[in-house]
Amino acid sequence: MKLKSFITAAFVGTTLLTGCADQFADTNKKPSVVNDPDIRFLFTKALSEFEASKYQHWFYNNNKYYLPWAQATVTNGGNLKSLNLMGEVESQAAQVIKVKVITEEIEDILANKYDENKSATYENIRVLGNVLNVYLGIFGTDMYGSMPYTEAAKALVTNPPILTPKYDSQEELFTTWLNQLDETISILGENRSAQVALDSQDFIYKGDIKKWAKLANSLKLRIAVRMLHVDKAGALAIAKEVTDSPAGVMESIADDFIYNKGSQDYHFWDNITTGYGSEGLINLLVANKDPRVRAVFAKNDFNATVVQTYLNEGKAIPEYINKYIKTKEVDGKKVFNGWEAPGEPWVRYHGAPVSVTARENAGIDSTYFNENFFKIKIGDSEKSYQPLALFNQEMIRGSIIFTYPNTPGDPVIQDKRKAPWHGLYMSAAEVQFYLAELKLMGATLPKTADAYFTDGISLSVEAHDNLAKLNKIPYYDNLLHDALAYDVTDAAGNVIKKGTPIEQSIALKNGELDALLQQEMCKLTGSNAEQLEKVYIQQYINFLLQPNELFAMSRRSGIPKVDSNILPLVPFAAETYAIPRRFKIDTPTQSDLMYIIKKTAYEEQGYTLSTDNPEVLNKERVWYDMLAPNFGEGPKL
Repeated sequence: MKLKSFITAAFVGTTLLTGCADQFADTNKKPSVVNDPDIRFLFTKALSEFEASKYQHWFYNNNKYYLPWAQATVTNGGNLKSLNLMGEVESQAAQVIKVKVITEEIEDILANKYDENKSATYENIRVLGNVLNVYLGIFGTDMYGSMPYTEAAKALVTNPPILTPKYDSQEELFTTWLNQLDETISILGENRSAQVALDSQDFIYKGDIKKWAKLANSLKLRIAVRMLHVDKAGALAIAKEVTDSPAGVMESIADDFIYNKGSQDYHFWDNITTGYGSEGLINLLVANKDPRVRAVFAKNDFNATVVQTYLNEGKAIPEYINKYIKTKEVDGKKVFNGWEAPGEPWVRYHGAPVSVTARENAGIDSTYFNENFFKIKIGDSEKSYQPLALFNQEMIRGSIIFTYPNTPGDPVIQDKRKAPWHGLYMSAAEVQFYLAELKLMGATLPKTADAYFTDGISLSVEAHDNLAKLNKIPYYDNLLHDALAYDVTDAAGNVIKKGTPIEQSIALKNGELDALLQQEMCKLTGSNAEQLEKVYIQQYINFLLQPNELFAMSRRSGIPKVDSNILPLVPFAAETYAIPRRFKIDTPTQSDLMYIIKKTAYEEQGYTLSTDNPEVLNKERVWYDMLAPNFGEGPKL
């Protein structure tokens, strides 16, 4: 990050916090001195700046790197041989500065502007800033390692101003963050009177301090699991501290950290090119009738109406779709007559091959990727149909006009509802999966690994269904096309099911969760390594909407695993194909005031700078990743 970024973030972040009675008087004075801002409003501003995955992060980091590198998705049009070469990225380390500059101002006001008695009434709010900073700090360090933190974003509250903050090593950062979280848990747990309440100024938990304490305590587990390969004893000790703490942990979807700024917040308006679900992942989810596939990925366009259109036009349907189609003959013509098991909506989800040479094969390209093979023109009207399950954009951004697939020339049916965006930034499911993992690694915890594992799956399914409902994604509710239906007949032409809707709702149905828990992948059986693999696969599925956490987990777990019986790693290419494990870092220029500090930090970590060589970026890892298994190796006990 350039020095300019620090200064700009510091000044812009602060000046946006308050308005000025006179827009021009006192222009050169610090806004807090002029207006003595309300601490509650400053916290809300910090919370509004907190949003980790904005447009650029989804456009670059998530879609181009994390998701396809972990074999969760395939890039639009099919993976290219250049998949492992890094281009543009959004700096994750920069995000913490946007929030920390505000929390630093809160600290400064309470320490130097308010008297002791008044400051004491804001202690709860003050330490909530720790939670935001630690969350974003973990997010920032994952792909870079060392970064400025303890001295960062202090330019406006120090004299002389700190313009060249030191780089803290990742090991130092983890220690600092654990201390900050412990301080937060301790202070929020004290029975102190006359604390200023946030109430609606807190759009996450509405001022519920107990839930913030649970989040702070649970966030320690994110650090613990990252430490497992460099300090296993320390990681297991943290797990015990967390479960012993009276603060408790996140254990229901009511505790989930769901981020939504308000009814008019749509996350971002711009379209992004999301990829398809990978063949292995989609097949696993559908085979087990895992409801989460319906929240994370979108149905393809081949509903009953579109299938009939293909039959009418004599156009070939891809075999992976065609094998589920039932037809009958009426007056010498093929007529759609329902779906083979597992039926709608499951038959609408199909994934793409991950190979970086797949699209070079004409047969594969025409079956999966080339949109020219999925167009139908009737008269002057032409439509293109998507055969694969795309990553669901409406779980990333709100207010998308969705057009239901039908025959060219037919009336357009659309869902135009404006749905504010809701994002899941930490969940009770994530916490339970961490506890299952740490229990299997040897932590002394009150419940069995199986209990944590089962709770994690249940909570994950509920959380994804809840997000789908909140984001009003297509096919969840208020289907605008219920009147469009077909009759299922037997071989003799007798109607055996009248008025079957062409689409089925994707909302969670009674019995689906219980059925999922009976599947072998959801039973914690086998050797310790096999059980750990099952825990990691559930984390993998749970993190599909949090690609940074997905990729961090994939690195430390070696999942997907080569030759796995559940979710095997598929070779990207016939030859060795290295995937980066950290992001590339440009060589600092000597004109940069931070030149020596940056150069020293990078040298201490053994980084080769200004390289996108995937073999180098695979070998030169951040501190907590140094002893982790290689991609595909599976759990390292």
